[in-house]
Amino acid sequence: MKRHKKQFLGIEEEYTQLDVSANALIPFPYEGGVSYGKGTAKAPQAVIDASIYLELYDEILDMEPYLKGISTVAPPDIPADPQKMIQTLYDICMPLIKSGKFIGVIGGDHSISSAFARALFDHYGRLSVIQLDAHADLRHSYEGSPLSHASVMARIRDFTTDTLQIGIRSMSVEEARVCKDEDINLVTMDLFRKNNFNLTGLLEQLPDPVFITLDVDVFDWSVIRSTGTPEPGGMYWDEMMMVLQNIFLKRNVVGFDVVELSPKEDDINSSFAVAKLIYKIIGMKDTAI
Repeated sequence: MKRHKKQFLGIEEEYTQLDVSANALIPFPYEGGVSYGKGTAKAPQAVIDASIYLELYDEILDMEPYLKGISTVAPPDIPADPQKMIQTLYDICMPLIKSGKFIGVIGGDHSISSAFARALFDHYGRLSVIQLDAHADLRHSYEGSPLSHASVMARIRDFTTDTLQIGIRSMSVEEARVCKDEDINLVTMDLFRKNNFNLTGLLEQLPDPVFITLDVDVFDWSVIRSTGTPEPGGMYWDEMMMVLQNIFLKRNVVGFDVVELSPKEDDINSSFAVAKLIYKIIGMKDTAI
């Protein structure tokens, strides 16, 4: 598997060798499943470019997570056909999963997530999925496509019903009915802000291993504003750090993705925030082992 010509963080080559790195990042610039704003295909490169300016020391974790190695693989040629796209990402993820690496996928739109989740499920034999998102994404199909970004959790729940959705503040009445009918654990942003939920209890209900899929529209616009389907009233940075720290303390996270960034020339902050988010997640995994 080829390495990316520009590595995440711009770190020395010795820390980016795929065979010895504990962590692997897969840029996957696909946006065939979007329904509103465009631009997610540009996100992986924008995040890698912004990551060069991150400090390598994490003052909260008191460590430099990159020292365990972070290898960024080259982005593949991605078919336009959604089914073939899913197979392409699945085929990239599986050998990295088998090698025992902690893997992050940089999207791309949210429709890609079912491929990575399915590869993890097939390898481990079971999988819990935690979705951090503004949208429920539980439509059976959207705009005629069952592989729309608005249907990704429906596709994931085709093979695992061990799911937890946090930060939701936009859904259709049909999705609300699905949540009630299937007794889905879903924490709206209203419940989150009122602290009217038991995160520890919800996490303890989920069997290991766990996959985190994070749509950046879960954030407040003051943190990340460049996304294709924005919603007001999202999480602040410190709230997200609290949620992620609790997840890593309670569960065995084996992979994650960050999706739906749509970089804009007048907004360098959003790409930088996503780069820092990815580095934080890698650090949390390193300290949880």
